[in-house]
Amino acid sequence: MTFSLEVQPVVGHRVEQPYVGIRTSATLESFAAFERRLAELLAWMRAEGVEPAGPPFCRYHVIDMFRELQVEAGVPVAARVDTAGDVRVDVLPAGRYVTYTHVGPPDTHIDVIAAIFDWASAKDLKWDMTPSPEGEVWGCRLASTLSQPSKQLPDAGLTTEFAFRLAD
Repeated sequence: MTFSLEVQPVVGHRVEQPYVGIRTSATLESFAAFERRLAELLAWMRAEGVEPAGPPFCRYHVIDMFRELQVEAGVPVAARVDTAGDVRVDVLPAGRYVTYTHVGPPDTHIDVIAAIFDWASAKDLKWDMTPSPEGEVWGCRLASTLSQPSKQLPDAGLTTEFAFRLAD
């Protein structure tokens, strides 16, 4: 079945954004490891008094859907901060991005992303991505959590913004 996007993705420029993050490796089956790292990062931010400057996100550095994902739990911050342990500071690079906001459960995300890729391909847009033996190495690929679902409807209210950096 082909997934149909409710609205068209948007192409726009984003400025460089500092963030704090914790990298981890995961498979599709063990993605809960990412969620633990995000909880760890948020606890570190609270303990250090670091205020978020935007919603938490998953940054995909390397993707091999059949083996392993190199991902990072991240949170934007207003300026660079001192970090310790597994927490590091980095920046989301400036550039042109394709963005799309989706409301729905995580099990729809793969179909949504495939539809975004089909849309971009039809427009002859090229991703900031390089194939490698480890998988697809992305310049910047994000899934930001804009709102959490309610306890009564745990999957219905999840709002996710996907952002994919375009090649120059």
